[in-house]
Amino acid sequence: MYYFTGFYCPGCGSQRAIHLLLHGDIIGAFRFNPLMVLTIPIMVYGVGITAANWIFGTSYRLLLFYSKVFIFGYFGLAILYWILRNLPFYPFNLLAPTG
Repeated sequence: MYYFTGFYCPGCGSQRAIHLLLHGDIIGAFRFNPLMVLTIPIMVYGVGITAANWIFGTSYRLLLFYSKVFIFGYFGLAILYWILRNLPFYPFNLLAPTG
């Protein structure tokens, strides 16, 4: 998206951040996309519950994923993050992906 518009999307830098996480560089990954890095534990927990349900035949649910407050709140956070990371002044310019 940056190539066409000059603006960073909420996912810009995610691929490089995942690469750095797989190499153990949490701080480097955080510099590329802090929202994605902070979201990974929630996603891993959700996938873990789903896998455990499949393996053990249970039906536990992560109620957080069924909460309208969480879903709309996270969507609002992503929109706010998208706006703030494109502001050209400190401290918001720290949210832009940097190498």
